[in-house]
Amino acid sequence: MIPQYLVDFDLSALPMVETDVLVIGSGIAGLFTAIKASEQQRVLMITKKSLLESNTRYAQGGIAAVIAEDDSPAYHLQDTLVAGAGLCRSEAVEVLVNEGPDGVKELIRLGTLFDLENGELALTQEGAHSHRRILHANGDATGYEIVRALAVEVNEHPGIEVWDEHFVVDLITDRDRGECIGALVQKDDGSQVFVKAQATVLCSGGAGQLYRYTTNPDVATADGVAMAYRAGAIVRDMEFIQFHPTSLCYPGAPRFLVSEAVRGEGAYLRNVKGERFMDRYHAQLELAPRDIVARAIVSEMESTNSTFVYLDITHEQPEMIKHRFPTIYETCMRYGLDMTTDWIPVAPAAHYMMGGVKTDLSGESSISRLFACGEVSSTGVHGANRLASNSLSEAIVFGRRIVDRIQSLPPLGLLQARGAKPSSVDMNNMNNMNSKIMKEQKPISERRLRLQKMMVRQVGLRRNGEDLQKAMDKLQQELQFFDQTLTHKEELEYANLLTCAWLVTSGALHREESRGAHYREDFPARDDIVWQKHSLQQREQAIVEELMS
Repeated sequence: MIPQYLVDFDLSALPMVETDVLVIGSGIAGLFTAIKASEQQRVLMITKKSLLESNTRYAQGGIAAVIAEDDSPAYHLQDTLVAGAGLCRSEAVEVLVNEGPDGVKELIRLGTLFDLENGELALTQEGAHSHRRILHANGDATGYEIVRALAVEVNEHPGIEVWDEHFVVDLITDRDRGECIGALVQKDDGSQVFVKAQATVLCSGGAGQLYRYTTNPDVATADGVAMAYRAGAIVRDMEFIQFHPTSLCYPGAPRFLVSEAVRGEGAYLRNVKGERFMDRYHAQLELAPRDIVARAIVSEMESTNSTFVYLDITHEQPEMIKHRFPTIYETCMRYGLDMTTDWIPVAPAAHYMMGGVKTDLSGESSISRLFACGEVSSTGVHGANRLASNSLSEAIVFGRRIVDRIQSLPPLGLLQARGAKPSSVDMNNMNNMNSKIMKEQKPISERRLRLQKMMVRQVGLRRNGEDLQKAMDKLQQELQFFDQTLTHKEELEYANLLTCAWLVTSGALHREESRGAHYREDFPARDDIVWQKHSLQQREQAIVEELMS
């Protein structure tokens, strides 16, 4: 088990700031939730960098919602359930597909400029969708456009205060009442403050930085999942990590996401011999579910002794390519690759965390007054394999539901711990005040890279029991990292990554089957009789299996 330092702490020793709603994170989930909450309550939003730096900013493909006349929520529901490989919560998916269109209208009202065709919202199709239902903006910069519009609203709203360049160290819970009462926040100068909140909403994104190759920005260090786990919240299905099939794989270039929409608009996948290969793996060819496409690419890479495959859209009209995918086109051109004439070398990279903090249909976790929204949450929508472009819809749909629930909460009572009983407050803090600094401490950058390489090799796209156990053994040795005082943001981020690596690896070792994004070479078959159930992990407890509702 991961060491947990439960420090009895007198909150009166810290300066305190009070707010109605504390929002941690600034992607679409955080921004939208903050805007809706601010209609009736005071909101404090905390972000590690700035409002524009989040996973949402880099989302290219778009947002899925039923708009077209020939589409329906029933079709969207069925597509999501199929992609989720038997682990979706049907009630949560029904909420998504029925409330998603109104959420899109709200984004438009708030200033998001989606692309139009002949005066109507432009729609495209992506992998495993049966209809064209993906709205996009600026061709392939949908996430950036949504964040831009919402950030303008947040910055101009008098009821929302934003703390840039602040790091949330840990959640603070009242032990007697069993509820979250706020968070410990570290400023850029190293000083700390207790933020007391009537409700705390985790919108902190995913865990892409667990892996050496990822489409996620540097801020995606699993902070929310790790904090919630330390606070005692239940996390669910952490073994399901989605690898995007097509990230740019070219010398000197970053692992830039090449949207699934490129395949949706007709691109082919070819191995290094120039052969199309998806017909050997799935009837939907290039539009098969992401997990199948990603594993097919790895198989072709291995059989051809290559580190990449090609994405080919050169048979489409150059003007269409430039107009539809301007960001991808310009990025490739910076590295001497012309999408209109060149095949683009691509390979899978860590992209999205399907599991996370378990919530109900109002976005509330197993701890009262603690909510989770967006990638950090496990609402039940994504199951074992997220359907493309459902994540942005999920964030706005459940963000609105979270606000509805928060507005029904009774006022938070007086803290008995303040100036009275320090022991009545449980601060689950990685910062162990009484521990000794290790004599031979390795640089955080070295530790982080070593962890990322291990996760790629042993807890990556394809897994087996032997490698997973080796990873667990290495993680067990690395737990000595907690035997020191953690003060710098880089140290705290690494502690969160290490915590999440443990959760992912232990979940993957426990699930002895292959399902969705979790593939075990030693258990290659999906086993609905034994394993059509969720994996629940909670602090200081063994993994618990939860049957499908």
